[in-house]
Amino acid sequence: MPGISHLRLGVNVDHVATIRNARGGRHPDPVKAAQLAIAAGADGITAHLREDRRHIRDDDIARLMSEISKPLNFEMAATDEMIAIALQTKPHAVCLVPEKRTERTTEGGLDVAGQRAALAPKIAVLNDAGIRVSLFIAADPAQIETAAALHAPVIELHTGAWCDAQAEGRRDLASAEWLRIRDGAKQAKALGLEVHAGHGLNYETAEVIAALPEIVELNIGHFLVGEAVFVGFTESVLRMRAAMERGRAIAFSSEVESISRKENAS
Repeated sequence: MPGISHLRLGVNVDHVATIRNARGGRHPDPVKAAQLAIAAGADGITAHLREDRRHIRDDDIARLMSEISKPLNFEMAATDEMIAIALQTKPHAVCLVPEKRTERTTEGGLDVAGQRAALAPKIAVLNDAGIRVSLFIAADPAQIETAAALHAPVIELHTGAWCDAQAEGRRDLASAEWLRIRDGAKQAKALGLEVHAGHGLNYETAEVIAALPEIVELNIGHFLVGEAVFVGFTESVLRMRAAMERGRAIAFSSEVESISRKENAS
């Protein structure tokens, strides 16, 4: 009997660097945070090198590449500068995201349908270099279809609107956003894409989305760093890992029930 795959946790250490940079110096160290996250059950580390270097810096990327034992996901804008850094650094993966100078964090998904011509050669050169490409997009059918057409092997579904609606108690909007994510994950898997999700997730929303069997990785950062103020970074990652496992158990139970129904019907 097939089982639901292990749900990977990617921990984003950007905002450890944000705290460091607020005062200068070397503390707290995002590389140490990455090592603690891995020890607590993270399957990979994400770092976003922005044009203005507002949190992660070039030396952080170099140290992460040399000092962590799990894959590095290099989150970045699809600029010539960042493509060149990725080709030189050769991380396990890159996640292409939109980027604006004025935003505090990545606010929306990448418009791959509208930017198809510009993105195609950049995705191709990363693929040729053996770097796994992920596109951070909204759960929109046209965006998902374009991602598949561009031969990006992975998409990361933007969960921010759903998480915000949940936090604000806007049930109708939360329900609509959830259906978009659920249907988008199914569509993407049917097109042969590996499906990740992230943005705004906390323990509760991560547990819920973990029950979608099509999703194989969650990428979470800001919430874990915020929780670390109260419980410590290791404990925040451990609690997230436990929430994801609870949600994944629901997915496995649902698959077993579905298989049982089919076997009984036959």
